[in-house]
Amino acid sequence: MEQLAVEVRGLTKTYPGDVQAVRGIDFDVFPGEVFGLLGPNGAGKSTTVGMLTGTVAPTAGTARLAGWDVVAEPLAARRASAVVFQESVVDRPLTGRRNLEIHARLWGVDPATAGVRFGEMVDAFGLGEIIDRPVGSYSGGQRRRLELARALLSDPQVLFLDEPTVGLDPLIRHELLDLIAVLRRRDEMTVVLTTHYLDEAERLCDRVAIIHAGRIVALDTPAALLGTLGSELLEVHVDGDPAAALSVLRAGGVASEDAFSVGGTLTVPLHGSPAHAAVVAVGELGLTTTELTTRRPTLDDIYLRLTGGRLAAA
Repeated sequence: MEQLAVEVRGLTKTYPGDVQAVRGIDFDVFPGEVFGLLGPNGAGKSTTVGMLTGTVAPTAGTARLAGWDVVAEPLAARRASAVVFQESVVDRPLTGRRNLEIHARLWGVDPATAGVRFGEMVDAFGLGEIIDRPVGSYSGGQRRRLELARALLSDPQVLFLDEPTVGLDPLIRHELLDLIAVLRRRDEMTVVLTTHYLDEAERLCDRVAIIHAGRIVALDTPAALLGTLGSELLEVHVDGDPAAALSVLRAGGVASEDAFSVGGTLTVPLHGSPAHAAVVAVGELGLTTTELTTRRPTLDDIYLRLTGGRLAAA
């Protein structure tokens, strides 16, 4: 069997005061895969990345990177990986060039190899015009590109990206996502991406683990997760008790057990049933509705059905 890029079993982190950040999670990441950890702030995503990259000590469980145990063999595990953290870690008084040179030396990259990789990364990330400027003069997007180039200098087997587009304006965020997608296709490296942006997960990830309150509540391809809700949803906005209205829809055969309510909105997967027939059936059941709409499902609907809250609000 091909060796797993990442292997996690029962990984747990409990902080002082019995704060349970990560609660016994299990997952595997295959070589060349882009694997997403999707969830809101506080779900346990960054703590998980911290344990996998050796910056947070696990309370229990095991994790391996390219076969190396992150606790028992931390140096080997670190050599096999690189990470771009949520907060910038480049040295701002130094130039971009000096940041890259120091990183290559710290990671023991052969000077000849480092020279070749340096040129490749500067070209790939469009850093040529700014590489000799102090990093303190860079924009947020430029610093992010430098950090990605820095992480890739050591040619890691596994690249961790912890919320890589947080704080970037929409245009720069879009450009950075394009760049990550191109690099992934070119180098076939394994990427573990944490995000709370649904479009990032759908666009970049082969598989997604949805994390809620330190636990993985769903894990599959984005398409498979969306497929559990079918191709079309009916949203019913009701007056009165939404739980009672949902019971009426289920009793009337309009809604199945996977329908759910948040506030005054009921979301009903149609699973191939004609939308117009469902709308007529809702009217015949005598519910007082303020609006009926249909739309395609999103990963937010998956998160909402599993946790009872919208991802963005969480």
